Amino acid sequence: MSLPAEPVRLRPAAARPGLGANAGAATAAVLFGASVVAVRVAVQDIPPLSLAVLRFGQAALLLVGALLLAAPARLRVQRRSLPLLILLGAVLFTLFPVTFNAGLRWTEASRGALMLATMPLWSAWLARGVAGERLAGRQLAGVVVSVLGIALAFVEPRALHGGAHALIGDGLLLVTALLGALYGVLAKRALARDAAVTVTTYAMLFGAVLLAPAALVEGLLPALGRLDGRLLALVVFLGVPGGALAFFLWTWALSRLTPTQVAVYVNLNPVVAALLGIWLLGERRSLGFALGFAAVVAGVGLVNWPRPAAKDPRGSR
Repeated sequence: MSLPAEPVRLRPAAARPGLGANAGAATAAVLFGASVVAVRVAVQDIPPLSLAVLRFGQAALLLVGALLLAAPARLRVQRRSLPLLILLGAVLFTLFPVTFNAGLRWTEASRGALMLATMPLWSAWLARGVAGERLAGRQLAGVVVSVLGIALAFVEPRALHGGAHALIGDGLLLVTALLGALYGVLAKRALARDAAVTVTTYAMLFGAVLLAPAALVEGLLPALGRLDGRLLALVVFLGVPGGALAFFLWTWALSRLTPTQVAVYVNLNPVVAALLGIWLLGERRSLGFALGFAAVVAGVGLVNWPRPAAKDPRGSR
């Protein structure tokens, strides 16, 4: 008599963390894309450093308040964790907003988001340098395709018409993408010790504190006096959904995925920013920009396309 076959057990729970992390990264990327347009509008009236302090200062205070009410234990960190948290704050919430806000003063929202879409390429490059990972031929081809795409966007007639300021703005946004990739690599170390919400809260808090003196010199207090209903709504959007929520989801996704897997979702930025830029700001794009956009997305896809799983040598018999 033959024994009954053992039932096949499906394990959907194993996939849930990955699905949730990917959904979190995608949601954060959409919010970042909308933030590009919001910053593009707000930075015309609020100086770049002042806008960064208003955005990340309120986001940090919101997260601190939420943790005090819901999970005060998450605010306790070991002293040895502080240097890395300060470094994360300096990279993402001090240097990042300087290049990001200043760049969007000089270039259009959709073009700026395209430059940010190079973040996965920087992530792959940093992973190679820090972790010793080697890029496959397909990944190297993706880097070349994306660089060509950026070149197409740089020589777009509208960009050339904008003069040196537009090209400087594009360059600043490329530096911003590099800083975002560096944060992803460094955050993996911090997340080995502390929860994602803890890392996000302290990094934002330290970044805002480091920026505050320069913002005061730049004119933070006069900028507060110029806040009308429209500007206040933009600042609140940048601080709450575009700040506290977006960066928490991004850091939380980093605790469950690799930096490159998370960074690939930055490709949603130019889609959201281009659509909102055309709809809200009246921006127009040329065929050259469209081709450059497609090349960047295709190149990043080549870099991050999952490798085929290795076959189990035991196989089925």
